[in-house]
Amino acid sequence: MACSAAAGAEATALLLRHPAPCPIAGRGRLSLPRRTRHRNLRTGAQPPKKSTPSANHRNRVSIQRDVAAASNDDERQKKFEDDSGLPNLHLQDLVEMIHNTEKNILLLNQARLQALERSDKILREKEALQRKVNILEMKLSETDAQPKLSNEGRRDAEISDSPLVLEFDALKEENMTLKDDIKFLKTKLVEITETEESLFKLEKERALLDASLRELECEFIAAQSDMLKLGLLQHDAWWEKVENLEELLESTANQVEQAATVLDFNHDFQDKVEKLEASLGAENISEFCFYFVDLLKQRIKSVAERFEACNHEMHSQIELYEHSIVKFHDTLNKIIKASEKRSLEHYAEGMPSEFWSRISLLIDGWSLEKKISYMDANMLREMAWKRDNRLREAYLSCRGMEERELIESFQKMALPGTSSGLHIVHIAAEMAPVAKVGGLADVISGLGKALQKKGHLVEIILPKYDCMQHNHINNLKVLDVVVQSYFEGNQFGNKIWTGTVEGLPVYFIEPQHPAKFFWRAQYYGEHDDFKRFSYFSRAALELLHQSGKKVDIIHCHDWQTAFIAPLYWDVYANLGFNSARICFTCHNFEYQGTAPPQDLAYCGLDVERLDRPDRMRDNSHGRINVVKGAIVYSNIVTTVSPTYAHEVRSEGGRGLQDTLKVHSKKFVGILNGIDTDTWNPSSDRFLKVQYSANDLHGKSANKAALRKQLKLSSTYASQPLVGCITRLVPQKGVHLIRHAIYKTAELGGQFVLLGSSPVPHIQREFEGIADHFKNNSNIRLILKYDDALSHMIFAASDMFIVPSMFEPCGLTQMIAMRYGSVPIVRKTGGLNDSVFDFDDETIPVELRNGFTFVKADEQGFNGAIERAFNYYHRKPEVWIQLVQKDMKIDFSWDSSASQYEDIYQRAAVRTRATS
Repeated sequence: MACSAAAGAEATALLLRHPAPCPIAGRGRLSLPRRTRHRNLRTGAQPPKKSTPSANHRNRVSIQRDVAAASNDDERQKKFEDDSGLPNLHLQDLVEMIHNTEKNILLLNQARLQALERSDKILREKEALQRKVNILEMKLSETDAQPKLSNEGRRDAEISDSPLVLEFDALKEENMTLKDDIKFLKTKLVEITETEESLFKLEKERALLDASLRELECEFIAAQSDMLKLGLLQHDAWWEKVENLEELLESTANQVEQAATVLDFNHDFQDKVEKLEASLGAENISEFCFYFVDLLKQRIKSVAERFEACNHEMHSQIELYEHSIVKFHDTLNKIIKASEKRSLEHYAEGMPSEFWSRISLLIDGWSLEKKISYMDANMLREMAWKRDNRLREAYLSCRGMEERELIESFQKMALPGTSSGLHIVHIAAEMAPVAKVGGLADVISGLGKALQKKGHLVEIILPKYDCMQHNHINNLKVLDVVVQSYFEGNQFGNKIWTGTVEGLPVYFIEPQHPAKFFWRAQYYGEHDDFKRFSYFSRAALELLHQSGKKVDIIHCHDWQTAFIAPLYWDVYANLGFNSARICFTCHNFEYQGTAPPQDLAYCGLDVERLDRPDRMRDNSHGRINVVKGAIVYSNIVTTVSPTYAHEVRSEGGRGLQDTLKVHSKKFVGILNGIDTDTWNPSSDRFLKVQYSANDLHGKSANKAALRKQLKLSSTYASQPLVGCITRLVPQKGVHLIRHAIYKTAELGGQFVLLGSSPVPHIQREFEGIADHFKNNSNIRLILKYDDALSHMIFAASDMFIVPSMFEPCGLTQMIAMRYGSVPIVRKTGGLNDSVFDFDDETIPVELRNGFTFVKADEQGFNGAIERAFNYYHRKPEVWIQLVQKDMKIDFSWDSSASQYEDIYQRAAVRTRATS
C-alpha cells in the first residue's frame, strides 16, 4: 500500500511538472494554485527516494492538498459559467483542452511506467533488507546464547572484532613492514653507491696496472732478445754437440743390438756343437768328424773374441757419451745461471719508475720521522736514484716483515757514494692528472717523467686539494710527522701526505690552518688566493728544510709558487739551507700575482726590503708583483717557447718587459713537449680503433665512430672534419672560432667544438650558436670538457684549428699532429715554433707541417682554411703524405728535458765551484 501511494505521488508530480496550458475566454484559465505548482515543481526536480513510512505519510498529505486545491479550482470555474450553467468556452479552446488532456494522459502513462520500475526496484531492495534482517536475527539469537557481558565489555569486544579495526591493524603492520623495507633498500642503495665508487677506483688501478704490465712485458721481451743475441754462438755450438751425441748414441745402440744378436746366436751354436760332440763320442764316429768339431770350436772361439772386442768398444762409446752428457749439463747450468743473473740485473734496471719512487718516498718518510739519520737518508737516496739492485732485493726480501727490520736492512747498505744525477724538486699548484686546470699540469708530469728517465731524482710538492683526483694517486698515506711553518706571525702545523703519480714521488701538504686554504672545492678563483699560495710556498720550503735534503734544483712554476725565490734567498739561505739553485718558469705572463705590499708579510717576507723598483714593486703601479720577484731572485728564468720569450720582451710582457731585458742573460724560452705515452694513437684506449702513420685505416674508423656518436652526417665518408678543443676565452680567439664554424659549413665541411667558457657572456653566445645548429647534421658544439671525447676528436678530425690571439706554447696543435690532424694556426708564441706553413718556400720542405696565418682577422683565417680544403679535395695523395709526416714528428719531452737538464747542470756546476 505504501509503495502504491508513493508511485501515485510520483505520477502526480510528473503530470503537474508540465501542466498543459488551457486558454479560455477573458481572463479565465485552467491552472493550479501558485503554491501547489511551485511545490510540485520542486518535487519533480528531486531524484526518487526509497519508500519509507514517513515518506508514505507525506505523500498522502500531498494528495489530500491536491484534492482540496482541485475543489477550489472547481468553485472558481463556476464563476465563469453563464446563466445556462455551461462554461463560456469556445470550440477551439475545447480542442486545445482535449489535446492537452491527451498529453497529460501520455505523461501519466509514462509516470506510471516509471512508477512500476521504481516499484520493482523497491521490492528487490525490500527483499535484500529482509535477508539482512534474517541474518541479524540469527546473530542476535547466537548472541543471546552466550553469557551476558557488561555493556562496556561488549562494546570493547565489538570494536576489537570489527572488520574495520582488523583491517586497520593489518594496514598498520603492512606500513611498518614497508618502512623496514624502505630502510633496508636505502642501506642497500648506499652500499651499491659505495661499491660503484670502489669499482671505479679499482678500474683506474687496473688500467694503471695494465700499463705497468705492458711496460714490463716489453722489457722482458727485450731482455729475452738480448739474451738470445748474447748467447747465439754458444747456443748453436752446444746444439751441434747435442746432435753429434744423439748420432753417436744411435750408432752405439745399433751396435749393441747387433752384438746382442750375435751373442744369442753364438750361445745357440755352442750348445749345438756340444750336443754334436757328445753324440759323436757315443757312437764312435771317424776322426774327420772330430776334426770338423774342432774346427767348429775354433770358429766359436773366434766369434766370442770378436764379441768381447765389440762389447768393449760399446762400453767405451757409452762411457764417452756419458762423459759428454755430464760436460754438456755442466756447461748448460753455467749458461742458465749467467742468464738468470743477467735477467735479475735487467729486471732491477727495468723496474717501473713507480717502484723507485716508492722507495724514495719511504726513505724520505723515515728521515722526516727521525727513524734514520740525515746522512743515511742521503746515501740511500743516491742508491735509489741510481736504481741500485741491492735496494730492490732488500725491499722485496723484507716484504711482510716489520718496518724496523726493513729499516735495519736498508741501513746496512748505506755506504758512501756519489751520484752523477741531480736532485730536482718541482713545487707547483697543478699536476696531471691529479690536479689539472691547464697546460701547467701536463708540464709538471711530462717534464718530471722525462728527467726521471735521464737518471735524475725528481720529486713534486703539491697542495692537498679536497677536489683533486685521488684515484690517480698510488700508495697515498700520511706521514707520522707534522711540519710547522710560519704564517701571519704564528706557527701552523701541516700534515704531509706521500704517494706516487705517473711513477713520480709526490708530497701533498695539508695545512692545519683555520682558513681551510685548500678545502674550497676548486683550485683557483678564491678571494684569498694570494694568501693561500704564499702559505703553501712557505710550507713547501719548510718541508725541504726540515727533511735535511741536499737539493740541487728547486723549480717553481707561475705566480702561485713565485714566492719560493725570495723566500729561499731572504729566509732559508740564512738558515743554512742553500745547496739548491732556483729555476722559475712563467707559463703565461698574463697572470702575475699582484697585491698590496703589506700582504707580503703574511709569509714572513720583509716588505721594506722587497717593496723597491729593482725587486718586487710592480713596474706600472705601487703594488707588489710576485712574478717580478721570481724573475729578480731566481738563478734561471724560463718560459714555454722561444717565440713567446721574444714576444714578452716587448708588449707581450704585460709590463715586465723592462725587467726581463735587465735579466735577459738568465732568461730562455724552451718549447714544451707532450706526454707521448698518454697521447699515442697506436695504444690509446679511448679510440675505437688504434692506428699509426703506416696504417691510417683506423683513423677513418674513428671518424665514422665519432660521427655516429655525435649524430653527424655520414653520407659522404670523405667529407673533411674540422676539430677545435679549447677554453673559450678571449686569448684563444673566440671571434675566429665562431667565424670558423660558419666558414667550415660554407666550404662543405663538418665542425666539432669541445670546450666551455668561464666568461658568462661568451658561454651564452656559444650556447646560442649550438642551439642555432642543433638540427644541422654537420655542426656540433659540446660546451664542456670531456677527456675521452677529446681523444676521439683528435683521432677523427682531418684539420685542427688554434686561432689564438697569443699562445705561450700550446699543446693541442702538437697532439693533433700526433693523431694525424693537420693544424691551422695563427703565427704566435709556441704555435710559431711548432707549426710551419705548407706553402712557405722559405722553410725547408721537411719542416712544413700545417697552415698558418698572421693577422687575427677573418680574412687571414679564410686564406689558411681554404688552402687546407683545396689540398684535401684536389691533392689527396699530397694530403696523406702530410698527415703521415705530421704523425712522425717527435713532440716528446725528450728534447725539452735535455735543454732543462743542460741549464740545471750548468747552474749546479757554478754552485759547486763557489761552495
